[in-house]
Amino acid sequence: MSLSVILAIVIGGAFGFTLDRVGATNPGFIIRMLNLTNLHLMKTIMLAIGTASLLMFGGLLLGLVDPGHMSVKTAYSGVFVGGLLLGAGFAISGFCPGTSLTAAATGRKDALFFILGGLFGAAAYMGVYAGIKATGLLDKIAGGKSTLGPVGGTKYPSVIDGMSGELIGILLGVVFIAVAMVAPAHVFGSKDHS
Repeated sequence: MSLSVILAIVIGGAFGFTLDRVGATNPGFIIRMLNLTNLHLMKTIMLAIGTASLLMFGGLLLGLVDPGHMSVKTAYSGVFVGGLLLGAGFAISGFCPGTSLTAAATGRKDALFFILGGLFGAAAYMGVYAGIKATGLLDKIAGGKSTLGPVGGTKYPSVIDGMSGELIGILLGVVFIAVAMVAPAHVFGSKDHS
């Protein structure tokens, strides 16, 4: 087994363990986050995104991260439609694709049904892909693979040309961390950590 495979297993296991420890494998936590009665999980997610943004874009700025490892996804209108569908499924089930796999690994049977539903949905999407492509939902927008600001060492087009992409990433990271720190524990109802 190669070092990269071993490293992927270790990092994946650590990530799954962390998801379980912060409550992301418990659909009740997710539903309470979405109905704003317990924001512990939202605050944790925002802190993680902010920290990752600071580390990645700070590393790019300092030359510690190779920009060739950046994977910028193509922007298209269908992403917004897919996001709405994913969000609806997230709110109804209390799972997203990543948390469902981790929850299934902890023995949650309801997660298995979510995974089977996701596989069925993926198969259905493959069956109607040509029709969806014909609607234009998969046509590139905002330059396709673009970044908010230009990132040194890459050739991606940017939406905002006047500011470094690394600085935008660092600023967004700081904003996410600040929001995670000052956001209330709950907006509606009483504080519930179960």
